[in-house]
Amino acid sequence: MTSPSEAAPTGSEPTTLEPVKAEGDEGRGTAEHIGKSPGQLMWQRFKRDRAGVVSAYIVGFFVLIAICAPLISKLYGKSPYTLYNSATGKPELFDALGYPVKPNGGISGEFWFGLEPILGRDVFTLLIYSIRTSLAIAVAVTILTVGIGVLLGVAAGFTGGRTDTLIGRFTDLMLAFPSQLFFVAFMPVITTIFVAPEDATPTWLRVAVLIGVLAALGWMRMARIVRGVALAMREREFVEAAKVSGASNWRIIRKEMLPNLVTPILVQGTFELPLVVTSAAGLSFLGVGLVNPTPDWGLMFSRAADVSETVPTFMFFPGIAMVIFVVAFNLLGDSVRDAFDPKAAR
Repeated sequence: MTSPSEAAPTGSEPTTLEPVKAEGDEGRGTAEHIGKSPGQLMWQRFKRDRAGVVSAYIVGFFVLIAICAPLISKLYGKSPYTLYNSATGKPELFDALGYPVKPNGGISGEFWFGLEPILGRDVFTLLIYSIRTSLAIAVAVTILTVGIGVLLGVAAGFTGGRTDTLIGRFTDLMLAFPSQLFFVAFMPVITTIFVAPEDATPTWLRVAVLIGVLAALGWMRMARIVRGVALAMREREFVEAAKVSGASNWRIIRKEMLPNLVTPILVQGTFELPLVVTSAAGLSFLGVGLVNPTPDWGLMFSRAADVSETVPTFMFFPGIAMVIFVVAFNLLGDSVRDAFDPKAAR
């Protein structure tokens, strides 16, 4: 029979049980999560998503172009408002019908992306200013839609009862409005109210109406998402504890619910912005949004549709730019969603 001294020799260190790691768990333990906030973990997951990182760089590039458009135009030496086929421009670059004489829409070392048919503007500066205009409108509309949607969604989800019913039915009513057709009918009414028949509608009024109508008809998706999350969250233990402690409804919403609503708000916001860009461009294409000489993506598509048979290259640059921007922003939205919710399957 083995004695205790033989079982545990003097001077030997006590044995310890090591945790057994499952196969494939190397490098994925809980050590990387210790001492890190949810925001840091989200950023760590996002950096591992190559598609998301590349998309973020592309979106940042477009934003940088929009911000620096005046500087780029100054360094390039041209303006999107200069008509090169006029008496003060270079009429020798155009034929009798107003189309560029040089092939490929007049692309040259002087005009990098060519010249606009008929009006004769430089396409490169026209494009960077169009990006600036479209992104400015899209950011303003997105901020308004997020603000309205969060306000009504939280009010409906947290309050419940009759308030939830009223806001829910109002949301359903607004979703029934055909936004594009409503805007087509709404613009002439605004013009008649604020502008004399003999005067042209100022650009600031068109921009204000465009932002207002797109925001008024675009908040419903955000409101429904936030309402669903808030409805489930109001039954959670930390909200019930805040109610028992005597906290006011405003404090509960501000301190307990809104921080937990950041994820759906941010994810939905990243999907809303490219949708607004395409919607605003579509309205300008139909002739009820912005009008010349304001640089705008939709106006470039409208002009390109008129001259596509003669100068097909004029459609290429604004078209490829919008496709890249929309795809990159949608991929960025997917990556942000996956970073916040690692259990979501792509």
